Amino acid sequence: MKRTLYIVLAAIVLLTACGSKRAYQEAPMEVFDSGYAAGASPEMEARAPEALMPDAAGYSEDGVSSLPAAQERLVIQNADLSIVVADPKAKMDAVANLAEQLGGFVVSSNLYQTYAHSGVKVPEGSITIRVPAEQLDAALENIKADAVEVQSETRSGEDVTDQYVDLQSRLKAKEAAEQKLTEIMDNAQKTEDVLAVYAQLQTIQSDIEVLKGQIKYYEQSAAFSAVSVQIIAEETIKPIEIGGWKPQGVARDAIQDLIYYLQGFVDFLIRFTLLILPVLITIFLPLYLVFLGLRALYRRRKAKKAPKTAPSDEA
Repeated sequence: MKRTLYIVLAAIVLLTACGSKRAYQEAPMEVFDSGYAAGASPEMEARAPEALMPDAAGYSEDGVSSLPAAQERLVIQNADLSIVVADPKAKMDAVANLAEQLGGFVVSSNLYQTYAHSGVKVPEGSITIRVPAEQLDAALENIKADAVEVQSETRSGEDVTDQYVDLQSRLKAKEAAEQKLTEIMDNAQKTEDVLAVYAQLQTIQSDIEVLKGQIKYYEQSAAFSAVSVQIIAEETIKPIEIGGWKPQGVARDAIQDLIYYLQGFVDFLIRFTLLILPVLITIFLPLYLVFLGLRALYRRRKAKKAPKTAPSDEA
């Protein structure tokens, strides 16, 4: 009996050990805002795509997924915005109200003070909300509706269907192992056998909790999209104006003139190197060679005409 018990335990450990390590590393364990868990947990679980919740018929006996290839994809969608508004504080309140109206919630918000070019202190802020994935487009359009300027907008999506299905199959295998170990422990007669099975059961149950947490993270992330909004005060982007004179206009014109000058200078260097310099070489090089030849001939003739000095008489 004891030998059979150990053989069964070894088989269960071998079947589940391969999935244990990857189960801890498969997906990031991210904790959502407390408002998410406290006030909306039942609703969020209802929003999780049922098409991605396979039952026992979707798996083979060894825990490998046999789900149809055409199943619905699980995609995590997020967005980042940077907008300029006249009243940042009012805009932050409007974004928070929008999240509640769409069935979402506020993850974080930060309102702080900065300075405009004129030295006036103005508020700016940032806010992150989560809204139902199907309301993401409506949320973005509403946020941008009354903005003075949209400086940037980024939208991203991550398909986690494969990871989700893999976690489901691993959870199925772990739960089957848990059930088998429970049966063995119930039938064990000796205390040492019960303790050995209990230790394995504790490990399996810990793995199951980790897998359930990762699965819930994917479901919640796909059901609720994150929208991060950077809210900039309009005063901070207004140009400096002193007595009707806008120095930034003069500076802009000066920089533009400098660019034109540099462009013209570079164009001149290119034309001089590729056109003017070769032409000058072809014209003046032959003339210089003729000049050298004439000078050498002149010196030779001058040397022949020079009077030869008579040898001095010996004393």
